Amino acid sequence: MTAENPLLDFTDLPRFDLIAPEHVAPAVDALLAQARQALEKAVAPDLPPTWHKLATTLDVAIDRLGRAWGVVGHLNAVMDTPALRAAYNAAMPKVVEFFTALGSDERLYAKYKAIDPATLNDEQRQALKNTLRGFVLGGAELQGQARERFAQLQERMAELTQKFSENALDATDSYSYYASAEELQGVPEDVQAAARAAAQAEGKDGYKLTLKLPCYLPVMQFAASSALRERLYRAYSTRASDQAEGEARRFDNTALIQEILAARHEKAALLGYPNFGAVSLVRKMADSPEQVIHFLRDLAARARPWAERDVQDLREFARTRLNLNDPQPWDWPYISERLREERYAFSEQQVKQYFTFPKVLAGLFRIVETLFEVQIKPDSAPVWHDSVRFFRIEREGRLLGQFYLDPSARAGKRGGAWMDDARARWLRPDTGVLQTPVAYLVCNFAEGVDGKPALLTHDDATTLFHEFGHGLHHLLTQVDEGAVSGISGVEWDAVELPSQFMENFCWEWNVLRHMSAHVDTGEPLPRELFDKMLAAKNFQSGMQTLRQIEFALFDMLLHTASAPVQDVQALLQAVRDEVAVIHPPAWGRMAHTFSHIFAGGYAAGYYSYKWAEVLAADAYAAFEETVTPEGEHSIETGRKYRQAILETGGSRPAMQSFKAFRGREPELDALLRHQGMA
Repeated sequence: MTAENPLLDFTDLPRFDLIAPEHVAPAVDALLAQARQALEKAVAPDLPPTWHKLATTLDVAIDRLGRAWGVVGHLNAVMDTPALRAAYNAAMPKVVEFFTALGSDERLYAKYKAIDPATLNDEQRQALKNTLRGFVLGGAELQGQARERFAQLQERMAELTQKFSENALDATDSYSYYASAEELQGVPEDVQAAARAAAQAEGKDGYKLTLKLPCYLPVMQFAASSALRERLYRAYSTRASDQAEGEARRFDNTALIQEILAARHEKAALLGYPNFGAVSLVRKMADSPEQVIHFLRDLAARARPWAERDVQDLREFARTRLNLNDPQPWDWPYISERLREERYAFSEQQVKQYFTFPKVLAGLFRIVETLFEVQIKPDSAPVWHDSVRFFRIEREGRLLGQFYLDPSARAGKRGGAWMDDARARWLRPDTGVLQTPVAYLVCNFAEGVDGKPALLTHDDATTLFHEFGHGLHHLLTQVDEGAVSGISGVEWDAVELPSQFMENFCWEWNVLRHMSAHVDTGEPLPRELFDKMLAAKNFQSGMQTLRQIEFALFDMLLHTASAPVQDVQALLQAVRDEVAVIHPPAWGRMAHTFSHIFAGGYAAGYYSYKWAEVLAADAYAAFEETVTPEGEHSIETGRKYRQAILETGGSRPAMQSFKAFRGREPELDALLRHQGMA
């Protein structure tokens, strides 16, 4: 069977070169049958309730199913085709149904409850604690109709969130506008070249503009034509909504949002919680929704004076320098870029010429190798697209982990950037062999044109460092228990600490000079240009902070209402009235593509980005405190951070790990200082 179906080959890495949509159904069916069989063995009265027996009997079968389904889900995100989507959607209800039943199986719950914690090591005890909590949240203590209804809701939720994600992707992918050369005045040459090549590939005249970020953002920032900016802004802001134009309305997510919110509310009620926000926080560092809402409002109050100053500056500049007395929403990115260029005498486009993808990657590897005492080397594995690369991380010749890197935007690939685990570090109970971790690192950068390497904005470089921080958390773990190794079992509002921590290095001269080389001349980034970038670092940080708080507060209020919110747009408007300094138009529909909370894992958890920013800024301050006069980082501080935070993974509460590193609880001061709001 294995020879015929690559999804059933677990000898090593996934066979991406051989996997086809027709493999999905038979593989899933075979693995589900094995997992069900394993479950019946695990709950049989004659199986002793020990951690090792349950792991060997059940976890091994579950791991195989999880790994194969993870590969299918990954391909669905990075190489979506009609055939694969159909295969994925056909198999998904079966997989969800199994995991829902597993998570609420009373017999299995009783087995785990019978395990004597005194027989376990610290890692296993933490994993057991998480497992028992998972059973409660999975509905294991529900009876009769409540239990049945909970299972139905779980299944339906998986369908709804998947459809939400598909609509957002299809609405983005389906839009194109063929602009003339005249309309593109001001747009960077590399963006124009890519748009021209895209039109030519279809045998069309003009320049093909899309809503993918490597195209959309530069047009909004640089296009002199307000009419062109308005056209793209309207298409982007109404994606997957009732406000989209013509045919694009078929991707409307309005009804899905309503049903998702209602299902979450009902699930929370069945579990005995007042709302979904309260359920979400059980697995997080924050104590209660009230604490989160207070944290967000407190930060909003501190940022507001800075944000108001930012807007005042923009309005004044627009009026005096651009003759724009009444800026419209699609004008703000353009005004911001012009002001940045004038105030700091550089443009994003100028900076971009120094950041070729190969050079940035080499610079990232250099800092990681130095600080965390590892070596990163090219490796080989089957991949899903010819632009994907594969690497290994070693320490003193010993393999720690491996990762795939998929950097480029393309049709059929979900927008944004993310890290996902292909497999976890795990001392396997069936073989006694240590399984090393493997990660997927996915970005959506523009591709190189005219034979030149891809150029990254400084924001792109920061995104790469961010995702690599997640990767390090997953790959450098020294925990042997799979359920709490790497990112597994880490509280969701702490999971962004290692990623946001890494972003800081993109603002250090000693790091940047090693990861920059002009695309044409090979010259490194001039110090003068870096100083201008540094001066501009906190440009509009007040506005950006409030923007993130707007998203986070909307998410938390949406999920803590006493009944499912019927008018999502009205709530969003109320949040904007409270915290925003710039208001989008009434017809904008941000919520309809807010995949983080409607299709990702961030429902009642979007605040985690801000929460973890506090942790990350404070952690980074330790490196600032120990830097040498020459600007070199302390290897000792790197080692302490690695051991306290990265290597421990989810084997203990995140606050304990933070205190082990800093010797105290986190403080807000470092974040406000880093963002120029101290």
